[in-house]
Amino acid sequence: MENSFAPSTQPGPPTEEWRIVSLIPSATEIIDLLGLSPQLVGRSHECDTPVSIQSRPICTEPKFNPEGTSAEIHDRVTAILQAAMSVYRLKLDVLETLQPTHILTQAQCEVCAVSLTEVEAAIAELTGVQPQILSLQPSVLSDVWADIAQVADLFGRPADRAIAPLKARVDHCQALAQTAATPPPTVACIEWIDPLMAAGNWMPELVTLAGGRSCFGTLGQHSPWLDWKALVEADPDYIIFMPCGFGLERTQAETQILRQKSQWHSLRAVTHNQVYITDGNHYFNRPGPRLVDSLEILTEILHPERCTFGYQGAGWNVLT
Repeated sequence: MENSFAPSTQPGPPTEEWRIVSLIPSATEIIDLLGLSPQLVGRSHECDTPVSIQSRPICTEPKFNPEGTSAEIHDRVTAILQAAMSVYRLKLDVLETLQPTHILTQAQCEVCAVSLTEVEAAIAELTGVQPQILSLQPSVLSDVWADIAQVADLFGRPADRAIAPLKARVDHCQALAQTAATPPPTVACIEWIDPLMAAGNWMPELVTLAGGRSCFGTLGQHSPWLDWKALVEADPDYIIFMPCGFGLERTQAETQILRQKSQWHSLRAVTHNQVYITDGNHYFNRPGPRLVDSLEILTEILHPERCTFGYQGAGWNVLT
């Protein structure tokens, strides 16, 4: 749904002077939340929401082939990171043409977007303009609120009007979860499949808010690699796949490598039919406003008898 956030009456630069480039999907979605999409003149190759911004020029591209299995992608990314700071590159010619006044990027993950160092180096080469860089680095949900507030403040928009409805939805999910039976079910969130990686950063917090107990990952810390043996020993009540950059169909296919393991069929989550695939690309991997959607997806999965937010089929499915 397109955002209809009303222009702010707070003082700030005239909007016609803003030429914003966003290099990460989460920042693009914050821009839209604040009603600033008309001022967005450029985007990353991964920015696809809202639909209206898909016609904006693309300012980045991957240095690797993003097609193939998770193991093949992992090997390509690892090889690039051994020789470079980022697995993406900026299109300097496009930036030069766009003449941005502001660039939004991140310093959270070197495989999520162009590195801050490379953005700063690129800006130094631009002629005629020196855009302001805002680098976001969210690790927990409160950081997302802070990021929204930073962007709102930069462009003179009222942050509370954007953040309050998101927090209300979080509170609603938490209230639903608190009515559930105890103890909370154990949940393994899987962010990469081959090799295995558990989900860290904000994911343990979202699992807790949804009424579960995260088996792996530490709140606010990067996602950890995970041994298959550790997953078997944890034997979680729920296994939820959310591979970075993958949608439902691709995730379904990638799980085949785990389903071929002899111990897979003895896992509690498997025997109880509590294994799920999600659209990690559009939800769990983007630390912006749609982390609230991600929480609603988790709540819907863990408490189907208490809530139906309508994400099944598009945001998540039972693994088949």
